[in-house]
Amino acid sequence: MTNSPSPGPGRALPLGATFDGAGVNFAVFSQNATRMTLCLFSDDGRTETARIPLPERDGDVWHGYLSGIRPGQLYGYRAEGPYAPEEGHRFNPNKLLIDPYAKRLTGHPAWHDALYGYTVGHKNADLSFDTRDSARFMPKCVVEDPCFDWGRSRRPETELHDSIIYEAHVTGLTRRFPGAAPEGGFLALASDRMLDHLTGLGITAVELLPVHAFINDRFLVDKGLTNYWGYQSIGFFAPDPRYLHKDRLWEFQYMVARLHAAGIEVILDVVYNHSGEGDETGPTLCFRGLDNAAYYRLADNPRHCINDTGTGNTMNMSHPMVLRMVTDSLRYWVETMGVDGFRFDLCATLGRTDRGFDPGAAFFDALRQDPVLAGVKLIAEPWDIGPGGYQLGAFPPPFAEWNDQFRDDVRRYWRGEDGLAPSLASRITGSAMQFDHSGRPATSSVNLVTAHDGYTLADVTMYEERHNEANGEDNRDGHGANHSDNFGVEGPTDDADIAAARAQRRRNMLATLLLSQGTPMLLAGDEFGNSQGGNNNAYCQDNDIGWLDWDNADDALADFTRRLIAFRRAHPILRQKRFLHSRERVVDGIEDLFWWREDGAEMEDGDWEDPGRRLVCAEMRMASGTPPYAQREEALLVAFNAGDALTLTLPDPPDGFAWIRHIDTATPGAGPAPAGAAIEMAAASVLVCVLERADD
Repeated sequence: MTNSPSPGPGRALPLGATFDGAGVNFAVFSQNATRMTLCLFSDDGRTETARIPLPERDGDVWHGYLSGIRPGQLYGYRAEGPYAPEEGHRFNPNKLLIDPYAKRLTGHPAWHDALYGYTVGHKNADLSFDTRDSARFMPKCVVEDPCFDWGRSRRPETELHDSIIYEAHVTGLTRRFPGAAPEGGFLALASDRMLDHLTGLGITAVELLPVHAFINDRFLVDKGLTNYWGYQSIGFFAPDPRYLHKDRLWEFQYMVARLHAAGIEVILDVVYNHSGEGDETGPTLCFRGLDNAAYYRLADNPRHCINDTGTGNTMNMSHPMVLRMVTDSLRYWVETMGVDGFRFDLCATLGRTDRGFDPGAAFFDALRQDPVLAGVKLIAEPWDIGPGGYQLGAFPPPFAEWNDQFRDDVRRYWRGEDGLAPSLASRITGSAMQFDHSGRPATSSVNLVTAHDGYTLADVTMYEERHNEANGEDNRDGHGANHSDNFGVEGPTDDADIAAARAQRRRNMLATLLLSQGTPMLLAGDEFGNSQGGNNNAYCQDNDIGWLDWDNADDALADFTRRLIAFRRAHPILRQKRFLHSRERVVDGIEDLFWWREDGAEMEDGDWEDPGRRLVCAEMRMASGTPPYAQREEALLVAFNAGDALTLTLPDPPDGFAWIRHIDTATPGAGPAPAGAAIEMAAASVLVCVLERADD
């Protein structure tokens, strides 16, 4: 090992390792370190070839410049400073550290006790100090030149009210897809056949589970499992190596370009609320070793981390350099990697201050004023596990939010629970109680009936009890309240009547999702009945449980899903930004929303209060206040019947118009047909009629 080459002073900006054609500028933040050493490694990462103290410090940024260094150079850092856990400091120069701004990593940590800053098993626990070198167990950072020729690629820039979001795991979506590369990954997602499936379905945006570099938790590795979902980020600028099968950044950029060319946006599920280092007993891989007291929120006893996330630590978004790192990361993924938006895991954590959650927190203000980030899609998971952590509806515009109340109310309504008619009415009209404030649009509600975290749609109709035995936690993990229904048989069955009822329930829930105001999100695989065998927490199942089962796809359900999405696209009444509040419209004096009973009379208070009511029937128009140029259709009637078969009396159409039935989940293959004055509605079904000119 040598201390040459000799570095120049370099610059404090930009942070990270930046190649300029002649060499590389290295810059890293640490407020409390006393010395920062750059470590260079051989091409195979096994030999540390140089240790070079960074010669300059501007404020809290350490930096230096090395001539002749090229992309592909492997590196890491060692930070010196106080090891005083009682004061929040955990510096240990024996531990090789990941550059928080690294653009690529060579792999994942190989679990060994040397990765910990303290001596594992010592009587003083994390107050002890470990002197073993961790370098051979650590992934190395890679100097990268992220330039990419985007050619004529353009962002789709789809408005949120026109969006159909498709939540997917990169490997889960592609691993078993017919004709895809067997290992899956970014390139498989960019294949012609995958793009054909997505465009044929009508998808406008793919929301990918975390692709930032993340760790495989040690307790999972010890059980022979892996961190499949990826919610343990360790590098906010680097794509996870498992998805780069040629070890090149351009694989991600190429995927984005291909999706954009097909008219599909890319949204990333990002995890900035915590890191994969866990609590104070976790490993020293990056932030803990660079500056534990700056990067993490610490308790009154600074030996311990605050754990509002349930993962052991919480990133300190109140620190300006941590906030800067996150916003730098977001801009990098937009400007350099081409993505179109973000879904923020446990977003309530990002808005926490010393006083609790604050919609005016620095993080939200930083994004809203940023000329790059204010123009992309921003979606919040509106909760965490800390005090006052459930904040549905409390986020500032332009954030949209995952609406778990939509999910639960829709499942409970179709399961036949009493008293759910008012709740369903609220959900199909955009959840105004939560979102109609501060000028927020109806698209603020991201509607979902399933997501990666929980049952698939098929499993909602096949299992009443979770079946997570393969996770190795004695089936104690995962949601306990799934609001599911097995129709009397747990799991698959050969009973034709039960199978038909389950298929009908799936169509009903998909129809409810795609006929509601708000922004619909579809879980990948739900369109063809994918099952996880009742596992509602497949976070560690990188296998047939977590991968989509394309071989057993329900083609009829897929065709029906395509039809629903096409119907939504064709009818702007279903895609409104304004909320419907039964207000008269200037254009014709007609209210924009009516609620009907099955006998053709308008709903009254007593009808809504009836716990046994199983029919919700809405007549919708373009909302009051909609400009005249946007009044492009007359009316839709959507009816959701969770009860027995009935005769539905339709409201009288205006002269020259007629109600035409377009969607009926009881006869999913039927085409449009005149509805007449009344229509026979099957038990447990959804019906949609369109008010059309009679001569059409």
